[in-house]
Formats: sequence, C-alpha cells, structure tokens
Amino acid sequence: MKKWLVIIVVILALVAGGWLAKELYSPYRGYPGNVILTIPRGARATEVADHLARSGVVAHRLPFLLRYWLGRRHHETLKFGEYLFDRPLSVSEIYWKLARGEVYLHTVVIPEGSDRFDMARIFHDDLGLDPQAFLVATLDAAAIRDLDPQATTLEGYLFPDTYRFPRGVPVSVAIETMLGRFRQVFNSEFRANLQGESLHHLLTLASLVEKETPNPEERSRIAGVFTRRLEKNMLLQCDPTVIYAVRLERGTADPFNGPITQSDLAIPSPYNTYLHAGLPPGPICSPGAASIRATLHPAPGAALYFVSNNHGGHYFADTLAEHERNVQRSRRELEEIQHGHIHP
Repeated sequence: MKKWLVIIVVILALVAGGWLAKELYSPYRGYPGNVILTIPRGARATEVADHLARSGVVAHRLPFLLRYWLGRRHHETLKFGEYLFDRPLSVSEIYWKLARGEVYLHTVVIPEGSDRFDMARIFHDDLGLDPQAFLVATLDAAAIRDLDPQATTLEGYLFPDTYRFPRGVPVSVAIETMLGRFRQVFNSEFRANLQGESLHHLLTLASLVEKETPNPEERSRIAGVFTRRLEKNMLLQCDPTVIYAVRLERGTADPFNGPITQSDLAIPSPYNTYLHAGLPPGPICSPGAASIRATLHPAPGAALYFVSNNHGGHYFADTLAEHERNVQRSRRELEEIQHGHIHP
C-alpha cells in the first residue's frame, strides 16, 4: 500500500512539475492587440499577479507568484512603471521584464523653436509631468553656466529633438537628457565655429531666426537682416520677442493665441525688442541646428526689413519706403486670403 502511495505522490509531483514548467516557460497571450500595464509603486506581488492574469498576460497567477517567491531569495524585486506587452511571453520572461524594469518608453517630440512653456505643456500631455515643476526647474541655469556665464535660465539649451522617456520620469532627468543632447550637438558641430562670438549671443540670435521663419532657405537671410540692424543700433522689432515677453508675464504653459495687441507691444519687458535696442537678454526658444548654422553664416546683402508674404516666407527690403510698400502688399494679400479670393 505504501508503495502505491509513493508511486501516486511521484506521479502527482511529476504532473505538477510538468504543468509548472509548461506555465513558466511556454509563451502565452490571452489579449488582443497590445496591452500597456501600470505597476504602481509599492504594489504587492499578489496584486501584480492578479493584474497580469486579469489582463490576459499570464494564464494563471500561481506560476508567476512561485517565480517571484523564488526570486525573493536572491533579493530580486519587481520595478514599478508602465510595461508594454505586444507578443506572447512566458511567465519567466514576464518576471524578468518586471524585475529588470524594462518599462515602456514614450516618444516625446520637442519641435525646433519650442520654448520652456511649450516643453512644459508637451511633457504634461505626453508623460503627465507637472508643468509648473518643469518651469521652475528650468529657471536654474547652473547646469550650463560653464558654457554660458550670462545665462539666467535654461531657455535655448534644451535641445529640440525626439526623445524616449518612461511615464513618471523625474523632471530633473528629462532636463538633464535634453541638456546632454545640446552639449553633444554643440561640441560636435558648433564649438569650433564660434570664433570669438559668445555662445549666449549666438543662441539668442538663432532663437529669433528660428521663430521668425519656418522656411529653411530664408534663415540665413533673416540672420543677415538682424545682424545688420544690430550693427546700426536699430530696433529689431521682432514679434516673437513680444510674444515671449507676454508668456513670461503670464508664467504658465498656456499657448499664446494672438494676435499681438498694442498693449502687448507696450510691455516694458527687456525682451520687447520694439522698446529696447539690441538683442533680448537671452534666447526666446530652443533653436534647431539649422538656425544656429544660419546665424553663424548670415547671408550678405543690404536688406534691413522683412514682412510676411502669407505663404510661409517673407518680402525683404533694403529701404523703409520699400518695406512700407511690402507691408501694404502683405495686408492686401492677407485680406484676399481671408475672403477666399486666393489660397495661402
């Protein structure tokens, strides 16, 4: 009798062992499409197992818990965060995915010409970061003072690019990553080309060029106009600097919905280039590499003025009289566009 009992126990153990091995190492997928699961900070293993089973990532919770308890002996822990499941995985693979913290990375696109306020909104929309925390953190310029002793904020140094971050990334890590990207681009392409020109001056002027035109072919011409106006001590009268002054006054990540008003033009901000000659105190956005290159190599010529042609470009003029004619032309064309007579 005892012999049969031993045989039965052995058979049951083999069956259980076979089932457990199958559950641990056979890929499983009980969900359609893709699944993103969030493991909260401080979640217990039983809660994680329940979450995985309910979502169809594992067939049964017990094999995952057994693998977790085995890992605890080696001081392995599950990492909180978002996890993407897009293919069949075994329980063992799922366990290691969570133990290694292979969290899902969101793509965050920071367009060229974004300022700190735009970035705060983008990070909030894409990753849920606190926009005010981002704005406060970017007021501290200590991290780039070795490059720009004149910097008062990180404006201009948060390089516009495509990044990948996990949800819940600390604001400090996002900022450090963008600053690191700026240093990489600056060291590889621009450091040797400054030729005595301060980085502060270069980035400030490049930020104006970036905001004034979306047309790559015009950037060096815009840089040329601003350079000549600076040489002649003329007011730059750059609308984007006024918009930036308004945003500074508001201090929020809300977008500027324009148009610029007379009261905006009268804001007594040092960034208002309708009131103050010379460049503003610092960059008004993060310029892309193309605008920085254009600023380093402004186009020659005599143009001192430009106005929108309502087609993504500008009319340039050497004299004020010619510029005033271009302004009237631009206004007429804008009215025709608004009334549907011509296409923008």
